[in-house]
Amino acid sequence: MDQAARGAAALKEGKYTEAVTQYSAAISRSPGAVDYYVKRSTAYQRSSPPDYNAALLDAEIAVKLATQRAKRELIGQAQLRRGIALFGLGRYADAGLCFTFAKKMNEKESSLLIWEKKVEGKLKELEEGAKELEVTVTDVPDVELPSQGDKLREKKNDSKAEGTPSNAVPEPKEKLVTDIVQTPANKIRHEWFQTADHVTIELFAKGVPKNGDKQIVEIEHRTVSISFPLATGSEYNLTFYPLFAPIDIAQSSHDVKASKIEIKLRKQTPGQKWPSLEGTVVVGEEKDAKSLQTETTDPSLRREPIVHATKSLGHAPAYPTSSKTGPKNWDKLADDLTKKPKKDEKKESGAAGAAEGEADDFDYDDEGDPVNGFFKKLYKDADPDTRRAMMKSYSESCGTTLSTNWAEVGKGRVETSPPEGMEAKKWGE
Repeated sequence: MDQAARGAAALKEGKYTEAVTQYSAAISRSPGAVDYYVKRSTAYQRSSPPDYNAALLDAEIAVKLATQRAKRELIGQAQLRRGIALFGLGRYADAGLCFTFAKKMNEKESSLLIWEKKVEGKLKELEEGAKELEVTVTDVPDVELPSQGDKLREKKNDSKAEGTPSNAVPEPKEKLVTDIVQTPANKIRHEWFQTADHVTIELFAKGVPKNGDKQIVEIEHRTVSISFPLATGSEYNLTFYPLFAPIDIAQSSHDVKASKIEIKLRKQTPGQKWPSLEGTVVVGEEKDAKSLQTETTDPSLRREPIVHATKSLGHAPAYPTSSKTGPKNWDKLADDLTKKPKKDEKKESGAAGAAEGEADDFDYDDEGDPVNGFFKKLYKDADPDTRRAMMKSYSESCGTTLSTNWAEVGKGRVETSPPEGMEAKKWGE
């Protein structure tokens, strides 16, 4: 488990000092990882006593980094942490503006409403002209980002602390850890596969620098981002969002190898089969009572990732068919055939008597079910082979298939084929 994973575990367990230590180590290796600053800011805010100045600095660095990468989700998270830190410092007007910035990035962040109410209450208590009413922040803070030099100095200090000989030959500052010819951007490809518990993404690219600030793999609950410099001087970026389902960040990891980057994601729901790597953003997700209670008592907690909601079909179930012309819209066909003719239409028809006779033969109402009446007429007027096909297909498929093609149905047993979104089960299961 790397430092970021240990930091996430410590943050989840409420060990905030440990979380700060682990995320600091992770940042020293990857100073461009936005999520590490957001998480360390959270740990600073929740420490006892809280360090709001340090939390604010981390949040502002995260905002600037996320803005450079145009990542709306990360910008929203960073602005939220920034606003909470400003609130803790008593800068209520600045905090309110930051919450507004966060809301523009993610209107569904439920904790924003609570913080906005808190800011509103504090501002009402202040007298006109109070310092706390002044707005001094901008959407992108003017903060200095950590540099490669800072990282090298940290490594040098660490080496001295560990007793590295003073005559040791230092590594060149700009040296990249690679003697392999780098794969061109248009030749880089990726694949993915899964087990019951994990999803693995492999990005096949040779010569990827292993330096912390030169290669970044960011793993979120629903996002995986890969970024590293190319030999041409440009940067390679690849983002998978949203993932088909949430993942467990603490149990996920990545490894940069000579010929590929391997990312191993732990499924938050073990045993769940992913039909695809990426899914869709679910609107109107629901939270369980436990998460709602936690969010109410501690509104600074990040909202847990959403789980895919069950999709409701916007159309009638499509049953399998043996027709070469494709599936029929049985509902429309039944409505057309079971529609009662108007009296005026009967009188104007040249074959009024025949029409009335046919109408009398057709039991339109059939105990209030016109569709059932239609199928009765369809069966009544069918030839023997068609009747056999209808009976065999309907009974063997447990009522999920109705075929009129005996040539196909007579070949073997008709399997149960439930409509889309439904599952066939045996009685008692």
